[in-house]
Amino acid sequence: GSYKDIKKENEKYEHYYKEQKCFDVSQFDQFLEAMKRPLPAVFRITGYKKHAKQLLKNMKRNHFEDLTEMVIGEETIKPPVPLPWYPDELAWQTDLNRGQIRKVPQLQNFHSFLIAESESGHITRQEAVSMIPPLLLDVRSHHKVLDMCAAPGSKTAQIVELLHRDENNAIPDGICVANDKDNKRCYMLVHQIGRLHSPSTIIVNHDASNFPEILVKNDVGEEIPLRYDRVLCDVPCSGDGTMRKNTDVWVKWNQANAIYLHRTQYRILLRGLELLGSGGQLVYSTCSLNPIEDEAVVAAAIQHCGGAVEVIDADLPGLKWSPGVSKWRVMDRDMNWYETHDEVPENKKKNLSYSMFPPGGQDVMEKMHLERCMRLLPHQQDTGGFFVAVLRKTKPLPWQKDEAKMETKSETNGSETKIQAPPRKKRKWEPGFKEDPFVFLSSKDEATSSQITSFFGLKDFPMDQVLTRTTSEKKKQLYFVSKLVKNIVETNIDHVKVINTGVRVFSRSANTQNDLECEFRLVQDGSECIEPFMATRVVPIQIEDVKRFLLEEQPKYEDLSEQLREKLKDVAPGSMIYKYQPENDDADVACELLLCGWRGTFSSRLYMNNHERMHFLNMLGVPVPKHLLPNTNARRARAEEGEKKEEKENGGEEEKKENGMEGEKKEEKENEEMEED
Repeated sequence: GSYKDIKKENEKYEHYYKEQKCFDVSQFDQFLEAMKRPLPAVFRITGYKKHAKQLLKNMKRNHFEDLTEMVIGEETIKPPVPLPWYPDELAWQTDLNRGQIRKVPQLQNFHSFLIAESESGHITRQEAVSMIPPLLLDVRSHHKVLDMCAAPGSKTAQIVELLHRDENNAIPDGICVANDKDNKRCYMLVHQIGRLHSPSTIIVNHDASNFPEILVKNDVGEEIPLRYDRVLCDVPCSGDGTMRKNTDVWVKWNQANAIYLHRTQYRILLRGLELLGSGGQLVYSTCSLNPIEDEAVVAAAIQHCGGAVEVIDADLPGLKWSPGVSKWRVMDRDMNWYETHDEVPENKKKNLSYSMFPPGGQDVMEKMHLERCMRLLPHQQDTGGFFVAVLRKTKPLPWQKDEAKMETKSETNGSETKIQAPPRKKRKWEPGFKEDPFVFLSSKDEATSSQITSFFGLKDFPMDQVLTRTTSEKKKQLYFVSKLVKNIVETNIDHVKVINTGVRVFSRSANTQNDLECEFRLVQDGSECIEPFMATRVVPIQIEDVKRFLLEEQPKYEDLSEQLREKLKDVAPGSMIYKYQPENDDADVACELLLCGWRGTFSSRLYMNNHERMHFLNMLGVPVPKHLLPNTNARRARAEEGEKKEEKENGGEEEKKENGMEGEKKEEKENEEMEED
């Protein structure tokens, strides 16, 4: 049968979970019923943008009011509701499934809105349970965070938002290192994370269970291993909590999947704990309900770490979940159950390892506090199935002797003692796309640097944190990274496979005339990073002019407000930023807006793609004109074609595998037509 006609039953699965008793068996029928229903659509407004609240206000006003009384066929459509446990009403659930949102004509506006906002990074469609681990990580803007198995990137995006939660600082001190083992999936990450325009993110490509020691130079130039404040281990798993979305799991499920994955999960968790600094927190999560992939992995790691790691209490107000269990059994391929490793016949001991079983009697297990782990079941809050545990590392692990020594030494003599890095091993790269180099601007690029600095009046802007992806003389794109990212890229050049980093701040102007004072123009992506440093070429603008620029490709000067024309008189032709600032918090548009523009001789225009334009219009509550709307028919055909594939991706994001540079090439082409004299 087709993908849609899969029979949603599996006797082995039912038998396994009834007997395993990892949740209240009296609710088993409710659990099974819920597993057979399709998942509601959930989306999230990206929270670190100053724009989030403004977008939320207009989304409720312009889209949700239309949905309140809607009837499709015989059914009355319930309006979307906010997830009770997600902060600030920034995540919403609707009973409309993705198929309906796409196919029902009355929902066309809502669908276009979702597409535009997803493309420009202001809304992420994401499964509700997958939003939980980043919230439990408790990320602050100074934290160094490692996401070990990051693709397709929706959880990473949340981490990056949390790093940027301090609205007054576009360049946080912290960092997010996002890793994935699969080279192709790293490009999905590039797409997801790239939309957030963060200078503090770095995407790398390594096997998580053998993740390399990243080195950083300290203040006196010694190389020391980077230790993280937060680590996310969202490990590969059997996915048996995802049956509502990945219906083929009903057919494919068997008890051996968990046994096959357990060792990998355990190795990734142990590596994460090694890289975590003392006092730091690690979140371990799976979209499986199986204790072999869940509590067994956590318990084995705690025992192996000999008192250096503990499970801590975690909760989100409004979230319903079941506590983790301290007793479970292991089933072999022939469906025999074993309570302890000793019961396993010799010929099966290699396959069913000691770490799959509870590591001790009741007293040992009680001290582990596995009841603090969270198991989320589909019937509790209409979600997928999920498991999550928050671990704290209280001291270096027993085999991290050097670090333990250093910690006691610095406590006793009061001075800051640094751990010397281990000798370097040249790594063998995993096969994959050959990356362009990362080349920071240096003294030989003085001409470029000083031209940019003087034209845009940059005060104290760290030009040495600007990089390019080419060794050639003629640089086309310039990217900006935070100080710590620069430190990492330069110190680990032969040692860590960096796929992507930096936010694009300048692009070589396509204008071939020689009368331009600066060969580079600003890029919308980097406006938040660069504007605080600009002493010139930032022009204040009122909301009426903002609307005019967004709706018209190239408004004439006489159509702009007199106020703006006055301000533009003193601005030489070339790239610039328009800045809107609300008069007060009650203004209809109550957040600051930065718009990259071009000042020509007879007209002025914005430099942004259609998705960004639509986003700003959505934020202002202005209906989007037809010519900007996405071609939904073409998208629909693509979407239906790709649906099977897409639904299998953990988190259900649309698969984007571009190299990340391709989008820029396309944009370059569009922009070449924009520059006029």
